[in-house]
Amino acid sequence: MEKKRRKFTKEFKIAVVHEIECGKNITQAAREYEISPSLAAKWKKEYDEDPKDAFAGNGVTSSESARISELERIIGRLHVENAFLKKVLTKLREDYTLERKRNDSR
Repeated sequence: MEKKRRKFTKEFKIAVVHEIECGKNITQAAREYEISPSLAAKWKKEYDEDPKDAFAGNGVTSSESARISELERIIGRLHVENAFLKKVLTKLREDYTLERKRNDSR
């Protein structure tokens, strides 16, 4: 069975680092937050190097992420509408062809 990769928020990472900075052992903090000690150490190092810009994420802000989600929903809806319209058009063409054949045979 495949494990899904967990994603941690900036706030969660800062909370872990704060626990370590308050004197808690890295291993103990990692155990409490159910992460690996090496990950906790990595977060602490990243935070120590640049507290202001630590844990910036993948470069997409939440407003950009919301806009992307909205556009993906619109694309999905348009895809469904196009599929429906193609089916309707096919059905209308078939009906038209049948009607025309009936009129030609009279």
